[in-house]
Amino acid sequence: MKRVAIAAISLLAVATVAQAELVGKPIPIGIGVAQTSNVALLGEEEVNGAKIAEKYFNDNGGINGTPFKLIFQDTGGDEAGAINSFQNLMNRDKVVGIVGPTLSQQAFSADPIANRAKVPVIGPSNTAKGIPQIGEYVGRVSAPVAVVAPNAVKQALKEHPNIKKVAVLYAQNDAFNTSESGTFQETVKKMGLQIATIQKFQTTDTDFTTQVTAVLGANVDLAIVSGLSADGGNLVKQLRQLGYKGPIIGGNGLNTVNIFPVCGQYCDGILIAQAYSPSADPKNAINNALVKAYRDKYKKDPPQFTAQTFTAVQVFVEALKKVEAATKKKITQMELAKVREELNKQIRVGTYITPLGKISLDHEGEIHQENFYVAKIKMNPDNKTGKYIYVK
Repeated sequence: MKRVAIAAISLLAVATVAQAELVGKPIPIGIGVAQTSNVALLGEEEVNGAKIAEKYFNDNGGINGTPFKLIFQDTGGDEAGAINSFQNLMNRDKVVGIVGPTLSQQAFSADPIANRAKVPVIGPSNTAKGIPQIGEYVGRVSAPVAVVAPNAVKQALKEHPNIKKVAVLYAQNDAFNTSESGTFQETVKKMGLQIATIQKFQTTDTDFTTQVTAVLGANVDLAIVSGLSADGGNLVKQLRQLGYKGPIIGGNGLNTVNIFPVCGQYCDGILIAQAYSPSADPKNAINNALVKAYRDKYKKDPPQFTAQTFTAVQVFVEALKKVEAATKKKITQMELAKVREELNKQIRVGTYITPLGKISLDHEGEIHQENFYVAKIKMNPDNKTGKYIYVK
């Protein structure tokens, strides 16, 4: 009888400790994105979106009256940084879920660790093939590259019907850019165009003379660049400086205003397929709120990575509300492991009206989104700032 009593007390103590991880403080949600390295140009926009979401949703009641707090961890630009960030968020900070990482390359390393620990992950900018299939606790609000990228090629052909020969250039050391490049190549072939040259580079490269010389030698009508903001921007700059005059399509890694000071005047005219437009639907109240908050603080429209990270936080917030409705318990009264389990279930239930429009996540965690766009970069006279002009 005494042993039974001791066992019961032990179980009660374990439950009390588990509940104490959340009770009496804001609900922690992890943000594991790049704040340093050459990827920080992308991660900066994600941090901005997360912070705007934190203020907006807490000002509007948080999780049914309970505030939440975003815990930020820097992933840097490599896999080791992402793994370390995720482990800290899960084990030290006891977050209920994680938004991140910035790169697909990082996701393939860090997401399996979160999946094994049964911690929900929502990728804000992971568009490579295979991300949702990593595991049942992994999802994304960034549409797959296979859905988005072809729109830019279609627009280029619409503007330049005489395109016949294409150059494809991509960062071979990055999983996303490799995946995106494959999609571009498939699209080009399906449209009856010829791939005249395929050029590879590294995300750390700064001199692209070899690649540009090959492009010029192939006498192509269209150049497609899949890289990150720093390397991709410099490649575009060197293409123009060395004499390439044809149209350029940029991949998702160039989908950031932070490339403007990198390629300057040579950014002008780049076509980029996008999953977000700040002005697509004037009746979208939550997007209007994001746009206003971003304009008030940064004096410009929010970019795609900001909107997608805002959306990822929104999905967590709304799913946590669903958890309380389904369990009839406050999040702070539940064991952390149970919160994570129930949260993962609810993420995949129903639809969300977000800055991206109406979206849902299927049972694999893949996003289903209704609207996509193509934009063209228009640089300002200072050649340091510019904007995306939507053409579709």
